[in-house]
Amino acid sequence: MTDTLPEIRAILEASGHSFEVWDCDSDLADTAMFCEHYGVLPEDSANTILVRTKTGELRYAACILLATHRLDVNNVVRKKLNARKVSFASALETKENTGMEIGGVTALALPNTLPLWVDSAVMERQFVILGGGNRTSKLKVPVALLNDLPNIEFVEGLAKPIS
Repeated sequence: MTDTLPEIRAILEASGHSFEVWDCDSDLADTAMFCEHYGVLPEDSANTILVRTKTGELRYAACILLATHRLDVNNVVRKKLNARKVSFASALETKENTGMEIGGVTALALPNTLPLWVDSAVMERQFVILGGGNRTSKLKVPVALLNDLPNIEFVEGLAKPIS
């Protein structure tokens, strides 16, 4: 049985919230494939995406949004990062800044120096499926657990529903 990283397990156990750790085939870790294969509704799946400035001082932020939404990079994210241009961080930058691979990035156990922005639509769910810190696990957690994370900010309109 695959498990999540020990530091993530410790955060989950200390949270006082119920949670589940699910095994995931690493080839199916990307959200669309995961949801289809494991029968998870996309509106119950939340992605943690690292963004970065492309101009000015290099800054990063992690954003959590539902799989049914697209991050508003050119407006909300750009303004929050106070930059003329922003983009998604590369796979290498994501690994260097979070210690996790794309397809497994989770909001739990991120560096305390990294801002964590959560789209307000995420908080309307009872629970979400997050990456497990690796590509071989996923976490089912109540959204209330997100309230306890450091550097968290809930952002209205951070992401827009996919039409």
